[in-house]
Amino acid sequence: MLYFLSPFWFIRTVKNMLFWLYLWQLKEYHIGRFKDHFRTTKGKNLLFNELLFTKIFLLYFLSFNGSYVFWVIIAVTLIYFIESAKTIDDFLRRKIKKPVITKKTILLVMASLSSAILFLLLLLLAGKNLRDVVFWLLAFDIFTPVIVSVIVLLFQPLTVFKRNKILERARKKRAGFKDILVIGITGSYGKTSTKEFLASILSSKFNVLKTKEHQNSEMGIARCILNDLKQEHKYFVCEMGAYNKGGIKLLCKIAKPKIGIICGANEQHLAVFGSMNNLLSAEGGIELVECLPDDGVAFFNAKNKHSFRLYEKTDRIKKVLYGENVEIAGLENIEGAKAVARELGMTEEEICNGVKKIKNKFPGINLKKYYLTANKEVIGLNIIDATYSSNPTGVIAHLEYLQNWSGKKILVMPCLIELGSASKIIHQKIGEKIARTVDLAIITSKERLEDIQKGAIVAGMDRKNIVFMENPKAIFDKIKTFCLLKQSNDPENVILLENRTSKELIRFFVAK
Repeated sequence: MLYFLSPFWFIRTVKNMLFWLYLWQLKEYHIGRFKDHFRTTKGKNLLFNELLFTKIFLLYFLSFNGSYVFWVIIAVTLIYFIESAKTIDDFLRRKIKKPVITKKTILLVMASLSSAILFLLLLLLAGKNLRDVVFWLLAFDIFTPVIVSVIVLLFQPLTVFKRNKILERARKKRAGFKDILVIGITGSYGKTSTKEFLASILSSKFNVLKTKEHQNSEMGIARCILNDLKQEHKYFVCEMGAYNKGGIKLLCKIAKPKIGIICGANEQHLAVFGSMNNLLSAEGGIELVECLPDDGVAFFNAKNKHSFRLYEKTDRIKKVLYGENVEIAGLENIEGAKAVARELGMTEEEICNGVKKIKNKFPGINLKKYYLTANKEVIGLNIIDATYSSNPTGVIAHLEYLQNWSGKKILVMPCLIELGSASKIIHQKIGEKIARTVDLAIITSKERLEDIQKGAIVAGMDRKNIVFMENPKAIFDKIKTFCLLKQSNDPENVILLENRTSKELIRFFVAK
């Protein structure tokens, strides 16, 4: 019986360990971000679900001898058989969540799987009775998240040591490039768009290096410097992100920016920073401004209150305000890029030529044309993909962008995370904006659903038009039914997919 049960247990344990390593990597091995995940509905479901409670219940009964032990063992075997079968099915369908392969994840996977193999071998060699073996298999299963997390944390000192060596190498290499001018960009939002805009404009005339996608951390910037920085580069456009106070200061010590762009701050990641003061120190741009040399220049987004306040307080270095006359939220990013280009001596004609090369001038969105068919009717839909990332300011800006469309407007989005104590008020404000902008809102997570609904209903939206749905097929059917009921075949019909909405939803539409 034991040799029959063990393979099933091991197969599902491998899947479970890979998932927890995936989650740690997704949260960038940051304890604060990892812990905050469990405030979300999905995070709570990982800790409180029927299957886990069933296993705890079975573990409890295995603690006692009795005639029911045989049936408990049968139940455990059946559970692991079903779980292992589902694991194999998920593997064949490529649905298993696993970490992206890196040197670090390879070590973590090997250490985690070794712990499971060693544990299983010790149980088999110990020759204990079947009840005890099943008890310990269940216990290991229940505590797998803790075991994986301990392994991750045990590797942290080694990771920190290797990280510091890489950072020092990058700092020394950067110090050897006396003629390059580094432009640091930080903020809670708008960093990536501003980086792309500025790099595109400058590249029309100069040799420019920019940080790649998702390369705004200390390791990302260090690797960019070590692998890509060359003597022929005149400018280095460096996106800077952080999750704790002092994070931007550390990046400045490595990259040595002379120009800083403060895109603006909001409550995104407030839960991770712990306080708004900590957030404003890093993402809010205080550290970046303080690290600029006396002959440096700081650029501030006039549309963000925190950025504007920092602009008013800054008096040590030259400062420039940008975006004052922008009417559509989000478009100030390109104005900031243009302002920096002017500071670097580019003419208006050169800047204009650089701007022409920018395909998407509205940050954070991609527009595609799709169709849905029903009852021989073909309904055209414009889908705005804004799923790259999300923050309160970005959501509001994208909703305002919808006002440019005349057809039916549909929003699909989950609630925002890592907003800390500001989450309730922010989601109510988003709800108010939804009521003034869209005809149908589908919210795909529950944690702040009531707050969004409250804000929307107070602002005049019909409750039936702001609903909770998770399943992509059900969401598609809801959109199709809504469009058919409204009998709308307007070419301006538009769906906004916001904040990491499931890509599976797109599969149900027919692309042009």
